[in-house]
Amino acid sequence: MRRICAFGLALAFIAAVTVPAAAQKYPSRTVSVIVPYPAGGSVDGVARILVQKLNETVGQQFIVENRAGGASGIIGASAVARAPSDGYTLLVSASVHVINPFLYKNLPYDVVKDFTPVTLIADGPLIVATTPSVTANNLKDFFEQVRKAPNKFTFGTTSLGSASHLAIELLKRDAGLDTLVVPYKGTAPALTDLVSGQIQLLADPMLSSLPLARAGKIKALGLTSLKRAAAAPEIPTVEESGMKGFEFVSWYGLWAPKNLPPDVNAFLQGAVAKVLALPEVRKRLSEIGFDPIGGSSEQFAKYIDTEMAKYAAIIRDAKIGVKQE
Repeated sequence: MRRICAFGLALAFIAAVTVPAAAQKYPSRTVSVIVPYPAGGSVDGVARILVQKLNETVGQQFIVENRAGGASGIIGASAVARAPSDGYTLLVSASVHVINPFLYKNLPYDVVKDFTPVTLIADGPLIVATTPSVTANNLKDFFEQVRKAPNKFTFGTTSLGSASHLAIELLKRDAGLDTLVVPYKGTAPALTDLVSGQIQLLADPMLSSLPLARAGKIKALGLTSLKRAAAAPEIPTVEESGMKGFEFVSWYGLWAPKNLPPDVNAFLQGAVAKVLALPEVRKRLSEIGFDPIGGSSEQFAKYIDTEMAKYAAIIRDAKIGVKQE
């Protein structure tokens, strides 16, 4: 996937040079980049890196707007779905954006029909961590402890349907565990309860978990990528703990309302590709556990289709119920 997207990034960069003249008028005023989560989280962090460099390279004013109001991101996404299709209201969100249809009956939008997928921005593994009072130092030993006393262990997730949630459910399924999973309303309360020992397992992006692991406040047991991360080479992969082929990433994309004009779409793809190719951006993303990707709108749409099929299977196997929104 990453090799394909790297090629797509190059194509998008070429598109930035060859877009029609009409697109050269865009943007002529402020572009709102809506992040449907509070400031300080992983999505917000990626969005602010992107927006800062877009302002420097495009020469216009892109601003981040945090439209929180629920960990699922529905309020912010709704605002983008209702916005004019002119490229002046954009959405940066995580994979939960395309997971929500499997979890909520009455979404106020269709994640496929009501949005234009502009480009995939970045992805990164999750740190699977436990609380320091747990004696296990790797996932294999941790799961053995859970099997012996399942009622003594509670797993947490940062929100219903998040990458954190589905990664935990996938771990449970592949390890053959039957353990209570508690969804929190955000990263901060989930990490707080992990630190205090109220829950014993959490999967969370490196941006928020790695500092706590390095400070000894939580214990990192594994990384959900197939290879170790340059930002944290000391953390083994889940695969190294015996779960062959296990891989699950948290990814972040850029969307616009449906029917975005093709020339504006091409301009945005090219501008993002240029930003993601900058050495300082690649370095900053790497430091917080993310790999820049890029690519075309068509590639992003195909990636979404593939990911939605994977998520549907995990949710079905975990028997996660559909809720009213």
